[in-house]
Amino acid sequence: MHWYVDVLKKYAVFSGRARRQEYWMFTLFNLIISIVLSIVDNALDTQIIQTVYALAVLLPSLAVGVRRLHDTSRSGWWLLIGLVPLIGWIILIVFFASEGKAEANEYGPNPKYAPAA
Repeated sequence: MHWYVDVLKKYAVFSGRARRQEYWMFTLFNLIISIVLSIVDNALDTQIIQTVYALAVLLPSLAVGVRRLHDTSRSGWWLLIGLVPLIGWIILIVFFASEGKAEANEYGPNPKYAPAA
């Protein structure tokens, strides 16, 4: 759960790098919370709770995605390829699942070996 909270603490931090585990654990918890809120919304016959949550985590989701791309030595602008249906999504999933560069790059030191803050 701390992976989810850590991403939220860096609400709109687009600089630096994010490990695979940080990205995927945030995505997993985000998905679980979204499903639960969707069920609650359906039970209440509304969609406001899920919509507010989705808007609240939009910036952290984009930020962790950009930091994940930075870890693979790619610009955050690569997120825009996700606007291309299917092909763009597949490319992004491959980038997000790729191992980060072991050495420091222009976006900072490897977060896998950086001391915990």
